[in-house]
Amino acid sequence: MIPDKAPGEDVFHAGGDLKKEAHVPSFEKYKEMYMKSIENPDEFWGDISKDFFWKTKHTGQFLDYNFDVTKGEIFIKCMEGATTNICYNLLDRNVHEKKLGDKIAFYWEGNEPGDEMTVTYRELLQQVCKFANVLKSQGVKKGDRVSIYMPMVVELVVAMLACVRIGAVHSIVFAGFSAESLCERILDSQCSLLITADGFYRGDKLINLKVIADDALQKCRDKGLPVKRCIMLKHLSKEEAAAPGSQSPPAKRPCPDLQQEKQKERVKRVRPVPQVTWNPDVDLCWHTLMDGVAEECEPVWCDSEDPLFILYTSGSTGKPKGVLHTVSGYMLYAATTFKLVFDYQPSDVYWCTADIGWITGHSYITYGPLANGATSVLFEGLPTYPEVSRMWEIVDKYHVTKFYTAPTAIRLLMKYGSDPVQKCKRDSLKVLGTVGEPINPEAWQWYYTVVGERRCPVVDTFWQTETGGHVLTPLPAATPMKPGSATFPFFGVVPAILNESGEELEGPSEGYLVFKQPWPGVMRTVYGNHPRFETTYFKKFPGYYVTGDGCRRDKDGYYWITGRIDDMLNVSGQLVEHGAVAEAAVVGRPHPVKGESLYCFVTLNEGIGYSRTLEAELKQQVREKIGAIATPDYIQSAPGLPKTRSGKIMRRVLRKIACNERDLGDVSTLADTSVIEQLFQNRCCTAV
Repeated sequence: MIPDKAPGEDVFHAGGDLKKEAHVPSFEKYKEMYMKSIENPDEFWGDISKDFFWKTKHTGQFLDYNFDVTKGEIFIKCMEGATTNICYNLLDRNVHEKKLGDKIAFYWEGNEPGDEMTVTYRELLQQVCKFANVLKSQGVKKGDRVSIYMPMVVELVVAMLACVRIGAVHSIVFAGFSAESLCERILDSQCSLLITADGFYRGDKLINLKVIADDALQKCRDKGLPVKRCIMLKHLSKEEAAAPGSQSPPAKRPCPDLQQEKQKERVKRVRPVPQVTWNPDVDLCWHTLMDGVAEECEPVWCDSEDPLFILYTSGSTGKPKGVLHTVSGYMLYAATTFKLVFDYQPSDVYWCTADIGWITGHSYITYGPLANGATSVLFEGLPTYPEVSRMWEIVDKYHVTKFYTAPTAIRLLMKYGSDPVQKCKRDSLKVLGTVGEPINPEAWQWYYTVVGERRCPVVDTFWQTETGGHVLTPLPAATPMKPGSATFPFFGVVPAILNESGEELEGPSEGYLVFKQPWPGVMRTVYGNHPRFETTYFKKFPGYYVTGDGCRRDKDGYYWITGRIDDMLNVSGQLVEHGAVAEAAVVGRPHPVKGESLYCFVTLNEGIGYSRTLEAELKQQVREKIGAIATPDYIQSAPGLPKTRSGKIMRRVLRKIACNERDLGDVSTLADTSVIEQLFQNRCCTAV
């Protein structure tokens, strides 16, 4: 599985300065640790667990599981018998035991430059305890589900950790989802309370969050589940008190611990603010509730396998799945992957550009960084607003050392060339990371060469909502990097490649990516639907966790994710190798003669027009690189591709467009739905 020695050609190596302080300083050390994690997982993870507080210790083996549906119900248990509280480990221990109370937990950077705030670990703990007391005053108790529908503000972290502190289960819904999608998730998880905000700006666009939330709550009532309370944060609303009898919420009251005089005040917006409707029977004001609440709240001690959070991910049928993660295993895995994959050091300033509404934001903005006492940037805005150099300006502003973003963002910024990058220093950067989809080699090279100036290793991480954390990834100082490869498994992870018959393939091969045994952070079930969990992940190949992704292993043992397994052929990588193409996606479309045909969507670089000549060049490039069988039948010029906020291309939607089928199913995860109609209008009617 792991090669005897690292390959010596066509790879990139980390510099010596990084290796000097690294947690895993060499490939030999990685192999040694990996074998221990596989052969003696109890000892490997047991040693890591000593860095955390346990109210009671676990008994028996560290991991107990069944992956084989033919032998009974699928289950995974980690540290059974242990009790702890994640909020206590993330905040109380850092403040009281590690003396990090005055250390900055988050630099908050708003949508507008100059809209900023800093929050220390002590201030964050104080606010979390206060809001935990607010939740308790509203009747929320251990095991209750709480839906959170908020923009990227510090109060979102406060809300989720307040839930965790009292043993409630948070279900965060990305603040770009529709009312119907929010309603669907509230209904499925039977949430008792909704936490939201008045609204926020995404670039120039105002999102009236409370209006959407009100619509969702009405839909819930119509479907027989009235949510009794909705707590609203005033993020944008005017400060003036409401007139008697008006429908506006009470005036915003400052949260003194988040608005210290030493911190810069949020800028005054000159843009329109949301006009909030107010239902006094349901709505409560965050700031009013927080006024005068006690600043101490004892944590509720939870069993290792108690539910921690539910996070919905779209299924292949279009119906979202409520991925359920539990307490101890997720905490250990998020903390350990963050520490080792980004080679976290106490002096680092870390920035993950994801939204907390996605698993990346859960694991690598909140849980992983806070468990390590890290300082992070929490960003509300867009990478190109108000200027295309915004991200690099933020890197310079906060002296970011570890930077984590999506290939989609990298390719977007590539279109503007290197000047917006090079106008900023970026000399603080040490490690670059990618997440959300495989990165094409051209984008990898640009990221490595232009952004990182060939001195920052790129950790190309493969994982899923279901895995809880990284499962295939380089380690910055240890792993020789191949552009576009997720390289090798993380500790405790045992991958395999299967053919259609379920046979394990050895050596260089391509097929289904599966995992042979669990790691602490893997999901435990689909909330309220364990049979769906078993069917989706374990029935196709009994004895294995099936990722649903295709994978290739090269002669050096490196793993390359080829995309969702139901794609006919992975030719998109060859299309983006053409200098005119920024992005590409390929799906299958029924064909009267061949049965299936290849339908390709290509987004061109700025300033390049689509032509028959270009079309012929693209077809010829694929034919030469892969073979005649992979020659595209249809090529469509696409102004953009339908993607989730985390950057994943929704190929299910593209297949519908290719077939001119407008029944798209659930498209609530799309970051921009306007692209769909453009694609329908531009679709190919005949083979090119």
